[in-house]
Amino acid sequence: MALHEAWRAGVVLCGGSAGSLCWFSHAVSGFHEGPARRLEGLGFLPWSNAVHYSDEPGRRSAFLAAVAAGMPPGYGVGDAAALHFVGTDLAEVVSSRPEALAHYVVADGAGSASERELPVRYLGALEGVEAGSRGAGDRR
Repeated sequence: MALHEAWRAGVVLCGGSAGSLCWFSHAVSGFHEGPARRLEGLGFLPWSNAVHYSDEPGRRSAFLAAVAAGMPPGYGVGDAAALHFVGTDLAEVVSSRPEALAHYVVADGAGSASERELPVRYLGALEGVEAGSRGAGDRR
């Protein structure tokens, strides 16, 4: 597969929301089309993933339940946060908003899952760019 070859060659692959889910082995999604459901991703990253984790109702509880039920451990990522991996190792979490959150979620072995909040590095605002603006390169 061309995407996997590009990733193995060091090409940066990224995506937000559903575009983030695809790189992981498993994900929880489907909120716009009914109840939450488990999905299989491309598996470049051996973890699971849930986006809009603490920002939209039901996402956190659905992900915790899925991990508790046997889905691989993984990352619950809030809006404006991004996971930076080097290979399959998480290097850091960065954000475009100071309040963005991310969590690592793992089954606890007793039928539940636990979460650990991860440190998030706020990248800061661009000087001279208004909040909500895309900046000088905006081509909407």
